[in-house]
Amino acid sequence: MGRLGRWRPVVVATVLATGVVGSSLAAALGDQGPPSVAESTPVTSCAPGSMPETTSVQGRVPSADFRSGRALKGYTCNTRMVSRHGRTGGFKVLRYTDAAGHTCAYYDSTLFLGKDVVTNLLNGTGLGVVVLDMSDPAHPRKTANLVSPAMLSPHESLLLNEPRGLLAGVMGTAATAPGILDVYDVRTDCRHPRLLSSSPAGVLGHESGWSPDGMTFWASGAAGFTMTAVDLSDPRRPRTIRTYPGVVSHGLRFSPDGRTMYVADMGTPSVHSILDNPGLRIYDVSQVQDRVGHPDIKLLSELHWDDASIPQVAQPFTSGGRDYVLEVDEFTDYFGDGLTKIFQKDAPVGAARIIDVDDPQHPFVVSDLRLQVHDQQYRTDDVLSDRGARSPVQGYAAHYCSVPTQADPQIAACSMIASGLRLFDISDVAHPKEVGYFNMPSNAGGWAMSQPAWDVGNHSVWYTDGNNGFFDVALDGDARALLDR
Repeated sequence: MGRLGRWRPVVVATVLATGVVGSSLAAALGDQGPPSVAESTPVTSCAPGSMPETTSVQGRVPSADFRSGRALKGYTCNTRMVSRHGRTGGFKVLRYTDAAGHTCAYYDSTLFLGKDVVTNLLNGTGLGVVVLDMSDPAHPRKTANLVSPAMLSPHESLLLNEPRGLLAGVMGTAATAPGILDVYDVRTDCRHPRLLSSSPAGVLGHESGWSPDGMTFWASGAAGFTMTAVDLSDPRRPRTIRTYPGVVSHGLRFSPDGRTMYVADMGTPSVHSILDNPGLRIYDVSQVQDRVGHPDIKLLSELHWDDASIPQVAQPFTSGGRDYVLEVDEFTDYFGDGLTKIFQKDAPVGAARIIDVDDPQHPFVVSDLRLQVHDQQYRTDDVLSDRGARSPVQGYAAHYCSVPTQADPQIAACSMIASGLRLFDISDVAHPKEVGYFNMPSNAGGWAMSQPAWDVGNHSVWYTDGNNGFFDVALDGDARALLDR
């Protein structure tokens, strides 16, 4: 049954965005007992030819490996590098094949506004969103840099809608920014995206979401406490539908029909914490999808878990006929208890989890995807002395996950910052296990923070590391076998 004792859901039966609260699920179902501590995912065995991690702590890159030079050789398990590009990277890697059969990669080239300007100009990466022709995966070829206002700093908002062949992003920063929304056509020629519009329709920007039909783009304002729905039925003329206030939201993802929205809720400012009580919110957004005049959204439920840090995104998928989301938290909860736990050993590391949302009014946590290095028992002074381990925006934590298909995926890939790209067998959602990893740090350490993209036909996954660029990584052994199921 997985880890059902851990969840602490609060159901809100028909709560409008204005805040009408219903009964709690905990009251309805009774006492579930004390929550248990999240445990790390079982460790995989590595096929011959791998270069496994050098300590017994899953996910760790010790300082001694940097001093000896071992870290610069990288760490691989059931993976191998096909190619790389550039020396920087941001928060998203996207893959698209256009109408003519060209396959392209898109990645934002910096983690923070202005951080990599000089580096990228000197090394040829260029600014903004990088476009790669991936016709020959072993030799990526840059064909364009997208440098319109939002693409220069999309932060975490860069997303692609495949059915319509539209690439979009909102100007953003680590907090928020004026929501200039840029929309590109990539269907015609993915190697040379064509700007269709650049407008302030997004209101505020940080993360985002696409309705599956590509008719609505959502901008999340994060520190602006807003979610804004934008009509893109005509991508040349974006129209703001409505802005919904009051939620410190990260990623916004949707059910296949676009009528249910899964919001990574960063938490609420309070006297106890900068961001208190984070979790998952599930909304009925049917009125937006149906273009009802001045549409409301209904809050169906909230879910909180005890080891949460900062929820980043909840990616929907199905398994065995049930609906789930793969939710990932970023960083550690260094905002906990009024900042008293910043950089502390007992600061929660949320990592990732699988949540059953088959009944959107009664979600519950099924299992965790996390590494030993995330667990409190391994957060020793020695481990926290590793390169970048005490950084509030780096260290041993997670940031983004993805699956190769929304229907019955067998494998998931997660960027886990200093621990690199991690691969998990999720064929049994209640009992995931790690089946591979790829980590190629530089002297500055590893900074894997991007949403990975999948090249299933070539048994590969693409991601970026903020210190080390774009990687095309081939899967071997047990990891490869999962893509063939």
